[in-house]
Amino acid sequence: MALVSAVEMVKKAHAGHYAIPAFNTNNLEWTKSILSGIQEAKSPAIIQVSEGAAKYMGGYTTVVNIVKNLYESMGITVPVALHLDHGTYEGAKKVIEAGFTSVMFDGSHFDFAENVEKSKEIIALAHAKGMSVECEVGGIGGEEDGVASEGELADPEECKNIASLGVDFLACGIGNIHGKYPSNWKGLNFDQLAKINAAVDGKPLVLHGGSGIPFDQVKKAVENGVSKVNINTELQLEFAAATRKYIEDGKDKEGKGYDPRKLLKPGFDAITAKVIDLCKAFGSAGQA
Repeated sequence: MALVSAVEMVKKAHAGHYAIPAFNTNNLEWTKSILSGIQEAKSPAIIQVSEGAAKYMGGYTTVVNIVKNLYESMGITVPVALHLDHGTYEGAKKVIEAGFTSVMFDGSHFDFAENVEKSKEIIALAHAKGMSVECEVGGIGGEEDGVASEGELADPEECKNIASLGVDFLACGIGNIHGKYPSNWKGLNFDQLAKINAAVDGKPLVLHGGSGIPFDQVKKAVENGVSKVNINTELQLEFAAATRKYIEDGKDKEGKGYDPRKLLKPGFDAITAKVIDLCKAFGSAGQA
């Protein structure tokens, strides 16, 4: 098998009322950990990078090579799409040429008319290469790669207009944020989600900032049209906690415990375990 577009897996999730997990990766080991987890869970999944993470990893072509080569060398059999998360106009065009199988163009910070025009162009370019496309209406709260938003609620009519362009799945702001959720977070706005879901007439929706949202809210969101849930911060926190424990327990001072293959293993094992748990929680486990 090879990397695939996310169209079919998201369509099946939408019809089956579960969600495809979209895990952000940061390096080769992170990618291995995610692939190990989804293979064990027998879950289709999306591996995605932000533009900042792609730069850190050595560029878009390097990301493609890492994910493709690991997919093949590890003998992965579940469907996997390689996706750009929160792509700029220029970034989206670059990954279309680099060999990604899915792309998000985030034009939510433009005025709506410009968002529509740029979305049209990216959709046409990506679909010509068989790639799935995600667009966004209404900013997601928090900050990612220097783009900050208060997490405004997406307008259902604007969602309807973007959905009508032929986008494969749509990200919409419903009170969700990137990063850790504050103690005074009000939760997802399900009234707004219901209006958006009705407006887009069956178009699969995407829940960004999935780390830390209570599973009962994620489940309710899935019941109201969400078919892709993005996870980044949660895996970072798992990795950090396991690595911290290894060092605080003095394991790095035992034998060759300082060897990075040993030093980082607990963190990457923790990522794999969390990936399996989330696939089960989102209902995608066993769907491959």
